[in-house]
Amino acid sequence: MILSPSLLSADFSCLGSECAAMEQAGVTWLHLDVIDGSFAPNITFGTPVISSLRKKTSLFFDVHLMVDQPSRYLDDFARAGADMLVVHMEAETHLQRCLARIRELGMRAGVALNPSTDISSLRWLADDVDMVLLMSVNPGFSGQKFLPMVEGKIQAVRRLLDENGGQEIPVQVDGGVCPENIGRLVTCGADIFVSGSAFFRFPPYDQRLKCFKDAAEQGPLRPAAAACSHWKPRAASV
Repeated sequence: MILSPSLLSADFSCLGSECAAMEQAGVTWLHLDVIDGSFAPNITFGTPVISSLRKKTSLFFDVHLMVDQPSRYLDDFARAGADMLVVHMEAETHLQRCLARIRELGMRAGVALNPSTDISSLRWLADDVDMVLLMSVNPGFSGQKFLPMVEGKIQAVRRLLDENGGQEIPVQVDGGVCPENIGRLVTCGADIFVSGSAFFRFPPYDQRLKCFKDAAEQGPLRPAAAACSHWKPRAASV
């Protein structure tokens, strides 16, 4: 199980210190939600913030682009220090080309689906993605409640990937994830979990991370979970 805390819920007055506190607590991933105010109803941050944080932390930067036509910005985010770029299926006309370009730039490539988006197209993308992100709230704001119907969607995506050569592709869940539901999500087939307010509002972070891990009730390590546990930040290997 990997927990990827969402920066949107951190204290923006001291982001460098927040990253240091997460690393000290044992957190290994950081989820960075980039929202343009068009694809989703919010405006967050972009490459300047990511570039600044990259100089201060060795956390794995899990960058989630909730923007229209994300292919316009891939090179910029690569230069800023993203380790993985996740683009929305709904936002990109030529999705396979976009995913291929992300990999060419040396990053992991992820694809995200909104709660109402059908999963069938994933069948044709198994060779092009390193991770599938399933939104369990409608994108835009932190603190929303988990949509229960996404549990069945996680199971369906796990089956689809396994049947199409994607056994080592992890499934990430983003939205409303908390210790009270993470055990069910692991059972459904999820491997990576984004949590914002349910993580940052309950310091100290080492105890909160342990709470999530204990609640996950992890069983045998799935191939996808094993694969992503070895992903390292690009900056750390330079």
